[in-house]
Amino acid sequence: MRTLPLPLIVAALLSGCSQTPNPTPTPEDSGVPQQDSGLPPDDAGVPPDDAGVPPEEPLPTGPPVPQGPPNVPEFDPAFPGQTRVPAIQTQTPIQVTEIASGFRNPWAIAFLPDQRMLVTEKPTGSLYIVTPQGAKSPAVAGLPAVDGRGQGGLLDVEVGPDYAQSQLIYWTYAEPRQGGNGLAVARAKLVDGEQPRVEDVQVIFRMMPTLESTLHSGGRLVFTPDGKLFVTLGERSILAGRVQARDVKSHFGKVVRINPDGSVPQDNPYVNDPEAKPEIWSVGHRNILSAALDSQHRLWTVEMGPRGGDELNRPEAGKDYGWPTIGYGEEYSGAPIHESPRGPGMEQPVYYWDPVISPSGMTIYTGDLFPEWRNNVFIGGLSSQALVRLMMRDDRVVGEEHLLKDQGARIREVVQGPDGALYLLTDATNGKLLKVTPR
Repeated sequence: MRTLPLPLIVAALLSGCSQTPNPTPTPEDSGVPQQDSGLPPDDAGVPPDDAGVPPEEPLPTGPPVPQGPPNVPEFDPAFPGQTRVPAIQTQTPIQVTEIASGFRNPWAIAFLPDQRMLVTEKPTGSLYIVTPQGAKSPAVAGLPAVDGRGQGGLLDVEVGPDYAQSQLIYWTYAEPRQGGNGLAVARAKLVDGEQPRVEDVQVIFRMMPTLESTLHSGGRLVFTPDGKLFVTLGERSILAGRVQARDVKSHFGKVVRINPDGSVPQDNPYVNDPEAKPEIWSVGHRNILSAALDSQHRLWTVEMGPRGGDELNRPEAGKDYGWPTIGYGEEYSGAPIHESPRGPGMEQPVYYWDPVISPSGMTIYTGDLFPEWRNNVFIGGLSSQALVRLMMRDDRVVGEEHLLKDQGARIREVVQGPDGALYLLTDATNGKLLKVTPR
């Protein structure tokens, strides 16, 4: 899609310093005009280079999605369009079909090559194989034990890029350890059958240090076309973890990048820093529960903010995204966290929400079922009970829509299926697997 650059009016950076009281545990709640060809007479009949390119749709205008007043009204956005962009509305009639139910707080979906789905169940540590018609296998045997308390448990699952040859699947989970717990990434061979199982389990990454907390593990996995694996990590919420989010000696509050065997890519930004964890890609994050690649294979994330301050970011190598020094929210108690939403050497979010949507799950749509959605970002909303759609233009958000509010469901996961439909998981003790198609 051809795009025109949006003007950015960037506010002067203000110096910011951290105030980090003990936190309350967070609930998860312009067209292209036709030009004269300018061709000389002997080139008459030769079309100009942009012939046949349709003009780009004008940017949306109007009020934002209805929402309450901001929790921190004294913090102004750093540039126009950083929050509360105009509301948009999908024109294609939508149908929501229930594929399966009976999952206890499911967390993630991954598609096998035959279009069956792997579905994780967070608190129980169970993994299921589900057919497109909704038939559910027995729980896959052989997975390691999880610490299923709070926001822990069995989290994301992905099918290895070489699955056709290796049958390897990858997953994240809260690993019980002496002295606490921590996020771990494991891989194993999936052995299909009436009683599916995994064999040769390997833990390829462990978040360090170990800490006793049931909060903010992060846990999304994203494979890149060059065979690398991004893992998103939370900062464990409690003050002992939060203060490590910008510290390169800790994995807390980071995006890390590893090879599929757990080794460290030699082009990682901190690989030559003896003081840093070499897996680190970016720092200063709170709790990243949404991650996806765009058509240029760049990583985008959405992280759960405090009360106000959910953020859409495009994490780049070696950059600092500021948590807990800067941000747009406050403690759930109402106590302040930041003196300023901006600070030197720290990146601004592409977009933020105050009040929050409580994001979890993310996909960037590339299918054919909904042409009007192409290149739009979709995010599961927990407290917002919505499928949040963002229209993008030149790496900026220009329109927002909250879909499926009539479902009254906390949406934990959203993925695009091989058929171009969107597949969702609802976060409930009787969680559902849903399919979104045109009506």
